[in-house]
Amino acid sequence: MHRYVARANIDHYVEILKDMGLSTQRRSTTIALLIAELDKLGEDGEHLEFAETKVSASRQQVAQAAARRDSLALGTSERENAERYLIHLENVHTVLDDFCHRLRHRIASGPA
Repeated sequence: MHRYVARANIDHYVEILKDMGLSTQRRSTTIALLIAELDKLGEDGEHLEFAETKVSASRQQVAQAAARRDSLALGTSERENAERYLIHLENVHTVLDDFCHRLRHRIASGPA
């Protein structure tokens, strides 16, 4: 049950972080909460698979946002907005990817 709640919280926090209107303070708080939930997952392969799935989905969202940005004319407000959104998604992706790397390292290192 604990694992299910942690995963549901992770999904929830990732969705919150995608909101472009998120204040800096709320963003920092949400990232801290996300990292805390990710850390609750522990150090086994099943959790690594979950984390890798999240990273993969995030990577796809970044690629889609980049393609959308690239389809817009340079110098337009639409392209500027798309660029900001892309940077926003890249930041979320970085948080997830960093966690995944740390989890891989912990699993490879074995029990402390």
